[in-house]
Amino acid sequence: MRNPAETIGNLIDKQSISYISSVDENGYPNTKAMLAPVRREGIKTFYWHTNSPSMRVNQYRNNPKACIYFCDKRFFRGVMLKGVMEVVDDMNIKKEIWKDEFSIYYQGGADGGDFILLKFTSETGRFYSNFRSEDFIID
Repeated sequence: MRNPAETIGNLIDKQSISYISSVDENGYPNTKAMLAPVRREGIKTFYWHTNSPSMRVNQYRNNPKACIYFCDKRFFRGVMLKGVMEVVDDMNIKKEIWKDEFSIYYQGGADGGDFILLKFTSETGRFYSNFRSEDFIID
């Protein structure tokens, strides 16, 4: 892969669903389908919104190791990114990312209720395409 950031960024931008994985209290992986990230900074940093009392938030607070996955089922391609997930409750960042359409999920808005962000920072990845896979490091 000549340009991982471009190739993988294009794949990610075309997906409406993403998958995030956490580690539970017994050391087992837990995977959940989510909407696409609300913000992407290259292939290094991703943000999702979620409810603060969710099981996943507690798991990331206890163990930040995480994995995210994006799959292009039409062409049977995908990318797995490994790194750490941070729970972000910083009001400035929340207000910056907030969109009015999120109100259907969070009655209290950006500064009330249970609106919280998950911030994933990737370290390594694995790209799957044409029945082959390739590992890469993210700068």
